[in-house]
Amino acid sequence: MMSTKKTNYSYIGISFIVLLFGIWVVPKVVERLKSQEEEMALIGPVPEFSLINQHDNLITQNDLLGKVYVVEFFFTTCPSICPIMHESMVKVQDKYFGNPKVAFVSVTINPEVDTPQVLKQYAQENKVTNTNWHFLTGDLKDIYALANQGFNLYAAEAPEVEGGFEHSGFFALVDKQGNIRSRLVEQGNPKIYYNGLEESDMKMLIDDIKKLL
Repeated sequence: MMSTKKTNYSYIGISFIVLLFGIWVVPKVVERLKSQEEEMALIGPVPEFSLINQHDNLITQNDLLGKVYVVEFFFTTCPSICPIMHESMVKVQDKYFGNPKVAFVSVTINPEVDTPQVLKQYAQENKVTNTNWHFLTGDLKDIYALANQGFNLYAAEAPEVEGGFEHSGFFALVDKQGNIRSRLVEQGNPKIYYNGLEESDMKMLIDDIKKLL
């Protein structure tokens, strides 16, 4: 009988500890995660867009609600910074491999060449495994307005330079609610965008995606 009582007391003790964990520890963890997200700067809502992806599907900003995603502007024949940017993006993709809540958006600034078929082949040849990685094309004016006025990420035709185009090497980070976000840096100022050419920025981006998830 004494052994049974001891067992019962042990069970009660364990149950009490579990209850305390649920009452005190779990809310603290949730509160900490929430505070991490709140520490991220809110830049503003993602601009509206309506473009075609590599599978000939129409994609808008609403299709990405509920996901944390990264946006870049590029073109498939870019001879300079695009390969470095793509390699950086692949590293982020691989870090969150299998997570359906993480997505990527690569918008071409050369839609005349970068048709859905070309973009699909590019994705197949360049280590793209995330099914939520959308390579988007569409009307040239719409794309340039999206880049320069919407995201404030520079893109322009430049016949005088190699490749024929100029564009920003920065990535935008968007949260599940469709807001552009970034970490706060020196003196509490927002970083705003992440440099796709810098390994240190990619480490920041990987960490900040985790916060928003």
